[in-house]
Amino acid sequence: MHQLDWSGIPGALPTLWTGVVVTCKITSCAVVVGIFWGTLIALMRLSGIRILAGFARGYVTVFRSIPLVMVLLWFFLIVPQVLQTVLGLSADVDVRLASALVAFSLFEAAYYSEIIRAGIQAIPRGQVNASFALGMSYGLAMRFVVLPQAFRAMVPLLLTQAIALFQDTSLVYVISLADFFRTAANIGERDGTTVEMVLLAGTGYFMICLIASSFVKGLQRKVAR
Repeated sequence: MHQLDWSGIPGALPTLWTGVVVTCKITSCAVVVGIFWGTLIALMRLSGIRILAGFARGYVTVFRSIPLVMVLLWFFLIVPQVLQTVLGLSADVDVRLASALVAFSLFEAAYYSEIIRAGIQAIPRGQVNASFALGMSYGLAMRFVVLPQAFRAMVPLLLTQAIALFQDTSLVYVISLADFFRTAANIGERDGTTVEMVLLAGTGYFMICLIASSFVKGLQRKVAR
């Protein structure tokens, strides 16, 4: 029976923290870009302009039909070439991190767009018509009337998707990016404490997601009032 040895964990904490920072970078970037781009995709889908609606529908269908692991691998092969040839960036750029940021942002935008589209459609059509009657354009009505109400109702769902995204960041393991999980696994392989480090990483993910889920539940109760 394997005897667990936790003595090496204190010394590994600084290295683990660098992995946590990478995980947080990916999560925060994907949430911000995903919500912004997802909002635009949702508006295109609802615009009534056939070309824009078709593009939005196709975008969502493609990204929701492909496994995230495959998307990560594809962008890992594509992004480095774009960064180093088209944009002229130096080879010192962390292409693994850059490709992960792009892949997660574009992938999550497809899921956020569907949440946002449902939130927009939940707003009574009469409010949009009233905005038009006041002389507002479609863009102004969305910006000042529909979207503020929709986002208020959607916040719990958006945060829930962010929690799922945080869990999914561990998939960057396939492109050897040193996020929290990969860093823990590397330390475990180096020190012969793989079981201990994987258990520590799993506990870390569990505690963070548990706290975040509790916050979301409280927020849902507050919004429902």
